[in-house]
Amino acid sequence: MTDSAPIRTLSQLLQDLKDSFSGDKVTVDHILVAFHERGFGFFLFVFALPMALPLPVPPGINILLASPLLLMTAQQAIGRQTIWLPESMKKRSFTTQKMSRIIDMATPWMKRLESIISPRLGFVTQGVFSNFIGILGFIMALSICIPLPLTNTVPSFGIALMAIGVLLRDGLAVIVGAIIGSAWVVMLVSVTIFLGAEGIDLIKSTVKSFF
Repeated sequence: MTDSAPIRTLSQLLQDLKDSFSGDKVTVDHILVAFHERGFGFFLFVFALPMALPLPVPPGINILLASPLLLMTAQQAIGRQTIWLPESMKKRSFTTQKMSRIIDMATPWMKRLESIISPRLGFVTQGVFSNFIGILGFIMALSICIPLPLTNTVPSFGIALMAIGVLLRDGLAVIVGAIIGSAWVVMLVSVTIFLGAEGIDLIKSTVKSFF
């Protein structure tokens, strides 16, 4: 897709997805095909957004939740245009009624989001930049695996912002998300290198003081 081609908004993509439903079941593979190359943005946004909420995640669960992000950002980093998933996962299905209800609930929120995020600096969301976004996203997803309180919040928000930027061709959103997530990773690594265990304790106490 080039910058000159018409760009469907997220609400339009969701409506088109809903219109494509037939039968009683909708498979994951059907959703992947519907979003095609924009599937990375959609699924990364879906998986990253809940983890961006400032809620504590028990150790071990953070790795489980980060696994889909690691899988997808790694594929984006090596230049895949569509998401690869195991056949067993692609064949998983949901009832058409449930998916339609979810889309109907999500659409008004997506329209509000579209009033803030719009196509601009589209070149940042495609080509070699897409590989770079995948690399940054993979590093942020790795930082989610670190067993610190609320460590998932900032990098997940960075991934979600980059994902919605890719999905809606908003290069500015991608840049802001990259800065936020990268700054967190750099801070985490720097504190660990220079302060060691004391630095980790400092991060823990600082994060806890905000909640």
